[in-house]
Amino acid sequence: MLSKKDMYRFWAVLHHDSEGISVRFPDLPGCNTCGDTAEEAHAAAREALEGYLYVMEQDNDPIPDPSPLDSILKGLEENEAVCEVQVYMPTVRDAMESRAVKKTLTIPKWLNDAAEQQHLNFSHVLQEGLKRNLGIHERK
Repeated sequence: MLSKKDMYRFWAVLHHDSEGISVRFPDLPGCNTCGDTAEEAHAAAREALEGYLYVMEQDNDPIPDPSPLDSILKGLEENEAVCEVQVYMPTVRDAMESRAVKKTLTIPKWLNDAAEQQHLNFSHVLQEGLKRNLGIHERK
């Protein structure tokens, strides 16, 4: 398994035009996003980078080192600018692993009716039952 870094920094290229600002990461093909303003574009860039790197880590794909700024600047067009985007992965990993995952299940109608009469929270009951059956007392 590849070692995971806590902090990543990549150069983002912001392309300005009449429709807004598109963002691409030259070192990460397919990692693209956009925004209406520079602030929105930067926030979207960080979110896109977080998700992209998280998936790369999960797939055990090698994460490249960022190119030197000089090489990024050489390929810019007139309506483009560069900014550095940083992500702190422990926070990203924790958020991704704590997010809710929707599951569909089937139970008999009589059981559903009884649970609804008691105003049971199905998600809570399922989570508690899964933890009990798996011998989990708290999240690691």
